[in-house]
Amino acid sequence: MIIDILTLFPNNFNGFLSESIIKRAIDKKKVVINIHNIRDYSLDIHKRVDDYPFGGGEGMVLMPEPVFRAVEAIRNEDSFVILMTPQGVKYNQKIAYDLTSHKHIIIICGHYEGFDERVRSLADMEVSIGDYILTGGELASMVITDSVVRLIDGVIAKDSSTNDSFNNNLLDYPVYTKPRDFRGMVVPDVLLSGNHENINKWRLEQQQQRTKLRRPDLLEKR
Repeated sequence: MIIDILTLFPNNFNGFLSESIIKRAIDKKKVVINIHNIRDYSLDIHKRVDDYPFGGGEGMVLMPEPVFRAVEAIRNEDSFVILMTPQGVKYNQKIAYDLTSHKHIIIICGHYEGFDERVRSLADMEVSIGDYILTGGELASMVITDSVVRLIDGVIAKDSSTNDSFNNNLLDYPVYTKPRDFRGMVVPDVLLSGNHENINKWRLEQQQQRTKLRRPDLLEKR
């Protein structure tokens, strides 16, 4: 898979690309992630990419020209273009799985007070990661990238992703490690029993109880 991210702040991605699962996926050649500075596609002598909105209003708006030129320079017949915007569909695990079917993903990060409305015509999907406002789309694009890359075959153990929260519209079950007794908080006996049938039953019950308590909305989807 190839993921191209268009941004005004490419340095924001330095740590993201050089640590943990993302770095290992890149090193194993499971994914190629390219960061493109939208300013490089500006025709302005000063590499300006924003201007005041027609009709007045606060803030600056990302102009269409550099964004169009950036997408057109890297898009191909396999490309799927995502626009990060608070107005997009709310991101979830199902969308993450769906995105793994694409060979090439382009993610456009907005900034300032938004982008020229005509930029929307470039997108195959508009995505929001939640009902709150960020300074720009950079953090949101990292969320999308991380959640998709970890699902690519060979990036992490298959059982690890299969048992993730939200895969079956249930939150994950509690997990424990050593010591068995930590400050009076004791590991449930069933996990020490060696009886995998009982362990699996207990884990499912815990998932259902935890989801009912913390995210009852997920149970409505089951």
